[in-house]
Amino acid sequence: MQVILLERVAKLGQMGEVVNVKDGYARNFLLPQGKALRANDANIKAFEAKKAQLEATNLETRREAEAVAEKLDGQTFIVIRSASDAGALYGSVTPRDAAEAATEAGFTVNRSQVVLDKPIKELGLHTVSVRLHPEVAVKIKLNVARSVEEAELQASGKSVAELAAEAEAQAEFEIAELFDEMGAAASEE
Repeated sequence: MQVILLERVAKLGQMGEVVNVKDGYARNFLLPQGKALRANDANIKAFEAKKAQLEATNLETRREAEAVAEKLDGQTFIVIRSASDAGALYGSVTPRDAAEAATEAGFTVNRSQVVLDKPIKELGLHTVSVRLHPEVAVKIKLNVARSVEEAELQASGKSVAELAAEAEAQAEFEIAELFDEMGAAASEE
C-alpha cells in the first residue's frame, strides 16, 4: 500500500514522502495514529494544501522537544524495586516505570516515548533512550535499587554485587577472628 507520511517515521521516511508499506503496517499503525494518509489523488491534493501548516506544526513541536531535551538529557532517576540478594529483580523495569520516574521529577514523558533496548531485570545503573519527537532523542539513566540508600551507594560507583561481597568478606573475617579468640582462650586454660 502506498501512503503519504505526515511526519518523519524512523526507518521509513521524511514528512511528505510517498512510500510503499505492507497493508497491515499501514492499517494498524500509520493510519490510526495519524502518521500517514493513503496515497490517492484526493489525499495528495489535501496534503499539498496542508503541507505548510504541517511543516510549521512539526517545527514548533520539534523546538519544544529540543527545549525539554536540554533539561532531560543525562538526568538520573531512581526506581525502587524488590530484588534478590544477588541483585536480580522480582519482575522487571518497564517503559511505564521509567516514564513515571521522570514524571515524578517534573518532566512530561509518556511511556510510548521510552525506548528500552532490552528488559531491565537487575539492580544497577541503566541507560535508557527517550524519544521526545521523531527527530529528537535523549539518554537518561535509571538507578534501579532496593532502597534510596542503596541507590545513593550505586550512584557513587559501587554495585550491589560488590557491596554483598564486601559484607560477606567482613562477616567471614569476624567469624575467623571469633574462632581465633576462642582458640586462644581454650589454650590458656
